[in-house]
Amino acid sequence: MTTARHAPPRVAQATLLAAATLTIMAAAIIAPSLPAMTEVFDTADVLVRLALTVTSLAIAISAPLSGTVADRVGRRPLLIGSLALYAVAGTAGYFVSGLAVLLATRALLGVAVGGIMTAVSALITDWFDGPRRASFLGMQQAAASLGGVVFLPLAGVLADLDWKLPFWIYAVSALILPFAVLTIGEPARAATPAAATGASRNSRRINGIYVLALVVTLAFYMAPTQLPFLLTDFHVGPSVTGIVVAGSTLTGIVGALAFPVLRSRLAPTAITITSIGLLGLGWLVIGTAGSVALIVAGLLVGGIGVGLVVPNLNLRLADLAAAERRGQVLSGLVTGIFLGQFLSPLAVQPLIQTIGVADTFALSGVAMTVGAALTALFTLHRNKNRKVA
Repeated sequence: MTTARHAPPRVAQATLLAAATLTIMAAAIIAPSLPAMTEVFDTADVLVRLALTVTSLAIAISAPLSGTVADRVGRRPLLIGSLALYAVAGTAGYFVSGLAVLLATRALLGVAVGGIMTAVSALITDWFDGPRRASFLGMQQAAASLGGVVFLPLAGVLADLDWKLPFWIYAVSALILPFAVLTIGEPARAATPAAATGASRNSRRINGIYVLALVVTLAFYMAPTQLPFLLTDFHVGPSVTGIVVAGSTLTGIVGALAFPVLRSRLAPTAITITSIGLLGLGWLVIGTAGSVALIVAGLLVGGIGVGLVVPNLNLRLADLAAAERRGQVLSGLVTGIFLGQFLSPLAVQPLIQTIGVADTFALSGVAMTVGAALTALFTLHRNKNRKVA
């Protein structure tokens, strides 16, 4: 039975999972405030959405640097420095009065998120291997989804009082920081098994994983960037919007916790196909929904898919990467995920202007569902040919 390589203390493991709650939905915390921000700054919707997505762009750009720091300087200093920057840059949004300055603080927040996410993933793959690694990567994604479940509804409630109040949620990082300083040490890195060495030999697979992460996230991030505007057609306020958007992260926890079990029974490709199919089905339901209840149902289905796909891709990269380059390789996944977040509102805006928000969800859902089905058929055909050969 595979056990932890370095037997990290439970409090260190808990601290790492707490840090993970700050990552995936960090930019979306201000999503319930977007409609009010459009009025406050008297500007176009797409410019206000940049206050949310510029964080994702900063993460995507800075993540490779975070990977280099993780490999050359260490996981621990990267995590500690990033947690401190997260608290400062995140809460700074409460105090600024201009959109340009707000965008600058949001960019710095992105640098912090990229560092936290890279450090957390690298530490997990240093600490564990085998089934335990898969299990803890699932827990990482579950923790990230839990952050959305807790923080997004809270942001909605706070936005009902004042659109600036959600920025104080970022102060949670300051509570986690002392535990990181006291409990997390720099791990010794085990040698990579011969079968997994030479990441350059696997560069095509690695790059393919990055592209897949970008496309899936681009589609998923329609939830926080577009749903607030779709829900206004149903006369839904900020607090309810926060709860509805959090629905996708709620079932993301279910998907992430189910991942270790599925990984022991299914191939990575099968899990990927299932994930994208579920996300597509969920978005199709949202696009054709005639009520808020059906929108929530679509989010719940799509959330399971995202909860499965992220730890699956993380594990694939960890298995392909050499130990000395693991931080850099894993940081590429961070870049793919958050570049998808940044591009999401820009990529779908032409469709929204042409066919509307609801039909854009429906069209993207059809595309993902059909793509997953065709990939499944191709995979079955290829496996049959291999058996015959």
